[in-house]
Parts: sequence; structure tokens; C-alpha cells
Amino acid sequence: MAEAAPRDGVAATSGGGLVLVVDDDASNLVSVQKTLQREGWHVETAPDGRAALQVLRQRRVAVLVTDLMMAGIDGMELLRTVRRSSPSTQVVVMTAYGTVEAAVAAMKEGAYDFLTKPLRRAEVVRALARALDRAALQQENDALRAELERAGRSRAIVGHSPTIRQAVELLEQVAPARTTVLLHGESGTGKEVFARALHRLSRRPGAFVAVNCAAIPEALIESELFGHERGAFTGAVARTDGCFQRADGGTLLLDEVGELPMAMQAKLLRVLQECEVQRVGAAAAQSIDVRVVAATNRDLEAEVAAGRFRPDLFYRLHVIGIDLPPLRARPEDVPALALHFLQRYAAQNQKTVGAIAADAMAALQSHAWPGNVRELENAIERAVVLARSDVIGVHDLPDRIARRDVTSPVLQFAVGTPLEEMERSAIAATLELTAGDKRRAALLLGIGVRTLYRRLGERDASESDRASGEPDEPVGATGG
Repeated sequence: MAEAAPRDGVAATSGGGLVLVVDDDASNLVSVQKTLQREGWHVETAPDGRAALQVLRQRRVAVLVTDLMMAGIDGMELLRTVRRSSPSTQVVVMTAYGTVEAAVAAMKEGAYDFLTKPLRRAEVVRALARALDRAALQQENDALRAELERAGRSRAIVGHSPTIRQAVELLEQVAPARTTVLLHGESGTGKEVFARALHRLSRRPGAFVAVNCAAIPEALIESELFGHERGAFTGAVARTDGCFQRADGGTLLLDEVGELPMAMQAKLLRVLQECEVQRVGAAAAQSIDVRVVAATNRDLEAEVAAGRFRPDLFYRLHVIGIDLPPLRARPEDVPALALHFLQRYAAQNQKTVGAIAADAMAALQSHAWPGNVRELENAIERAVVLARSDVIGVHDLPDRIARRDVTSPVLQFAVGTPLEEMERSAIAATLELTAGDKRRAALLLGIGVRTLYRRLGERDASESDRASGEPDEPVGATGG
């Protein structure tokens, strides 16, 4: 069905699912139904609360529009039932002028909005457009949450982009082996997360131990990795195990392995080849069974060419190499990652934040993320802490993410330019910016993907609809 044209400044979207209208006043019921159908929405009606419950049991309803005062099962009882059985369904209540207190009570019970009779067409359309957008947002977040739950059950890594799935498939394939793995990626891409996933999938009985090679003073690296005997050096008051001994039977992550000094690289190579370590000050070596995973944000091949990294160690570490893509290369993973962090920090901070608004999600997906997943995590934590409602808005995000990129193309229009021409230019420029990615373009424009397709493919029809126009007539009866 073609999308109805905006009237009176209301941009109605025809996506979003089923609208169920309930009223025991037949004339008002028919009038509201016709108003909403003219906007292109899929509408069903019910003459009373009992019939409405039957529809709610059989169909997934995006928005329930119900009169409050009805015989038998009234609007408040319907509202409570929907809140229990279908939390993603948004409820808009209708009430007669002078009984606004009842509408306020309904809002406290979880209604999304209310309308007072006599209804005005523009108010009805605005309220339903907002409610459908909220329902679509809730359904999208529910789908993402289900994806995260599936990921949690399978201990999978969050993300479904082709690049991340390819990395995960390789990880799963090599996990059962003892082979050394080299993880390469920019800072913040999740190298330790991958290393931990590799250890879980390997089912090795020992511990997972991570050491940041760049954070250890050069004089202490050997002791930290291999351990030392009592009295081996000043301050060595007791025999101490190193990272290799602590990871015996398990997995050792050597993070930022490219920072190791050349002398330590030679000793590490011997450990990898001989599968044994020797504590500082010890007379003999001891055998170990450790699966080594190395990680770096450096180009180790370039480091080898520059003489800063041993080629034999590089080839020993790079038996299996896994490249982790930067977040800017997989924007389709941003929503699932954002909701993952939202759930984590909402629980940690005892907040009821449970969703991310469309404009905020569009800003998140259009950001370049120089700090990768770590930057996204920090941004979501900040937003959860500062959010004043249960939905994160664009105003809750850091300024560098919320504001438009000043380097983005700017469109200018002369006063009097037809709105249709401005819309056409905005859509074309946004598609060019997103390299033809309609999903990202729709997010940036603040509309649904299906709406974008309709505006691209059915512009002539919508233009003719706009030309007809209609006055803002009353909708339905005044009582109830």
C-alpha cells in the first residue's frame, strides 16, 4: 500500500504493524478506523473489550487504541492485560473531555499516550505516528535482545556482519587445536574478548591468563613471564610462578606482543619451541602445556622488515592469524553491541533504561569510532548513567557522537524550494554518503527502511496525494 502524504505537518509512516481500535461507540469506532486507514496503516477494530482480548490473543498488535469507559471489560483492564502479556504493544487511550484524571491514571499504568474527545484528526495521527515509532523501536530492541540471549547461550561473540562472522568461524575451527594464534586489530577491537572465547571453546582445563607486554617494565618481563626463584634478585623473597606456569593446561594471552624487547623475543621463541620454561635463578627448566594466543595492533610484518621483531618468532606466532575488523567497517553490528552494553550498565547502575531511540541509534551507526568497541562501550555507559528516561536519546550521547560530522556534505536550498525537491535531494545525498546502503541511509534520515523504499519507488503517487490535501476535520463522536 502506498504511503499517505503528510498533512498539517504530520509525517505519517505506514509501517509498524497492526493497529487495534476498541470502542463501544460504533460511529466513533468507524470514524477513527477510516482516519487511520487513510494514513496507510493496517487497522482492525473491536466493539468491546472482550472482542479486543480475542484479537490480542491471536494477533501481534503494535498499537492498541482503546476507549476508557466501556461496559464489561473497560480500557483500564485492557491496558493492564496488554502490559502483562505484550509489553512491546503501545497503548493509546481515548477519554471524554473532563475526565482527564482517568487518562493520567492510565498513563501511570503504562499507557503511552491519551486523546481527549472530541478527537481531532491531526492529533490522532500524531499520537499514532509516535506510538507506532515507539512500538517499532521496542520490537527492534526485543529482537536485538533475543539475539544477545542466543549469543549468551552459545557463548558467541556479539555481531553478525560478514567480517566478524568470518573471524568467529575461523576461531571456532582452530579452537580445539593447541596451535598458536595471532590476533591482529586496532586498539579496542576486542582482541582479549576473542582470546577468552578461544579459550572457552578449546575446553582446556587450565586457567586463562592475560598479560599486557607493554605494561611491564623491561627489567621485570622475564620474571613476570617465567617466574623466579627465591633470592634470584633483590626483592625476590619467595619462589614465584610466572604467567606460563599459571596458565599451565590453559591459555596464555600475550597482549601487545609487538612491544617485547628483542632479548625477550629470543627467550619466548625457545619456550614456544621447547614447551618448557625456566624460572629466573633456577637450575633446570620445567615442562608446560600452554596454548599461546598473541595479540597486537602493530603490523608485525613491517616490524620484521624494520628489524624490530624477530622473523622466526613472527612465523612461530602467526601459525593461525585472525584479523579483527575495526568497528567503522561493520556498522551493522553497532545496534547489537550497543544493546549488549546497555543491558550490562543498566543492571550495574540499577537503571530502568531498556531501549535506544532511532535518532540516537542513527548517530551511533554514523560515527567513525576511532576507539572501536571500547569507545562504544564507554559512550553507552555514559548514556545509561545520564539518561533521564527509559530510552536513550541522542542528547544522552557524547557531543562528538551526537553532533553531525562537520565534514559531511551540506545541502543548501533557496527559499521557496518545493518540499518534494528538498526531500529528493536529501535522500539522494544520504544514499551517496552511505555508498547506496539504504538501511544506513534510512537511519540517518530518521525513517524506516520500508518508508525509504516507498519514497524512492512511489514518489509520483505520494505527490498526487499531497496535491489533494484535506482540512483538519473532527474525528468520531464526542462522548465516552
